[in-house]
Formats: sequence, structure tokens, C-alpha cells
Amino acid sequence: MAHVPVLLQESLEGLALKVGDVVLDATVGNGGHAREICARIGSEGTLVGLDLDEAALREAEKHLARTKTKVILRKSNYRNLDSVLRELGLSAIDKVLFDLGIRLEEFTESGRGFSFMKDEPLLMTYDADPPREAETAAAIVNTWAEEEIAYILAEYGDEKFAKRIARRIVERRREKHILGTYELVSIIEDSIPAHFRKGKIHPATKTFQALRIAVNDEFGAIEEGLQKALRMLTPGGRIAVISFHSGEDRIVKHIFRDLPTSEFQIITKKPIEGTPEEVRKNPRARSAKLRIIQKINA
Repeated sequence: MAHVPVLLQESLEGLALKVGDVVLDATVGNGGHAREICARIGSEGTLVGLDLDEAALREAEKHLARTKTKVILRKSNYRNLDSVLRELGLSAIDKVLFDLGIRLEEFTESGRGFSFMKDEPLLMTYDADPPREAETAAAIVNTWAEEEIAYILAEYGDEKFAKRIARRIVERRREKHILGTYELVSIIEDSIPAHFRKGKIHPATKTFQALRIAVNDEFGAIEEGLQKALRMLTPGGRIAVISFHSGEDRIVKHIFRDLPTSEFQIITKKPIEGTPEEVRKNPRARSAKLRIIQKINA
């Protein structure tokens, strides 16, 4: 099953793309949004695509091979978008898209522990070849204090049983290191009352989400990357952000709200959400929210 772009038409229309635009796809993934962006900015336009996942960049390169748009793909976290753009000789950008959703292939093919449906090492890094000092999910569950683990489970995962799970993790790691996804799932299931284990979502869902966010400092990256994109936006330029987590959306909402109204105009007074038809075809759209802002003055 291939990754399907969420809120595709809504984000493209919201960006008000024009022929010749210089566009940053800060989370290019497989190139689903990027391909449609290229169709709108044409041969006079430039698309810069960033992603930390080399497999995603290879897929994007294939999907964008036939476009007439100038396409530049780089392996980078979007929190470093300013340095990447300046290395390319770009001091400003017309349109920016952030799609904050994780690629389906990260769950099904990465082998880095994003999914609790396979027994894999507890890494959860988007970069398949991370630097030695990079944080991993295994490092968090085996070395962080119980209070710190409980905090991220509650804050990043909205996990009702955060304290119970954190306590059980610390108890188990005293016996042996926790290294695999199945081992962690077993600990989580043992921590949760039996009647809560049979809900619509898997009992490990929120813990795995929280660990992924912590490992990749996703909230910090969103804030840093979005602030940098706002500074590099041309007058009349727009930024569209698709979020999938209440914490992500809260960060975007607050950043947009705190900008001076003399310089920026919020296009979406309320976030745009997936239609019932899109949600039916693509369940990932259920939690998606799109916010758009425009720069009106330098």
C-alpha cells in the first residue's frame, strides 16, 4: 500500500501557486505533493525538497523525474532549511509546504521500530544512518528517569496510563535492557488494565507515538523550521502546514497567532480538515489539519 498525500488539493489551492514560483517542500517524502506542485509552477519554477529519509528521497526522485520544473532534493531536517537554501543560493522563497505526517513506509519498511506490528530494534530515527550521538527509543526507555519517561508519554502521546507504563519500563529494565518493539509492547500491555486493552486503537499506539516525537525532537523541529521559513518568505508568499497531532497543531496555531498582523495574514481562521469522502478513502486524513499564512509586507 503506497503513501497517499493528505489534503492535497486544499494545500495546493491554499498556497496559491503561480508559474515561476520558488517552492520549498520541507517534507518531500515520496513526492506526492511535490509532483502536483511542479505541475503548477511549470518549467520556470523551482522546487526544493527536503527529507531525512534517503529511501523517501529516492522515491521522490523517481516520481519527479519527468517534470519540467527545476527540482533539487536534499537530505536534511527542515529545522536546517535556512542553511540548505542559502547553500543553493536562495535567500528567499515564495511558497513553503510542511506535511508533518509520518510516511506509511516508515511503519512498514524502515526496520527502525516505528511499528509495534513487527519485532524490530527500538531506534525510531527518521535518518537510517543517524550520527552516533543521536537519541534512540532504546536509549530513552533504558536510561531516562521514570519521571521523564512519564512526562513524554503524557505530553507527546496523551497517554492516560503514562505513569504506570513508565514505572513498569523502569522495573523491567532493571532485569535486562529493553531493545525490541515486541518487548516494549509486552511491557505496555502489562501496565494497562485489561478492559483498556481492547479498544479501537492498539494499547501501544500512544507510547510509540510519544517516543518517536521525543527521539526526533519533532516539536522543537517544527517550531525552529517554521520560524525560519517565515523569515525567508517573500512578500505575498504563503506557508501551508498539515499537522496530524494536537501538539503539532497547537505549535503552528500559536506561532501564526503571535505574528504581527502588519506583516502576516492568517488565511485559515479555522484549520481545514479532510472531507468525509477523503477520510473514507484515506483514514490518515481523519486527524489532519491544514493551516495557511501569507506574508503581506517585508
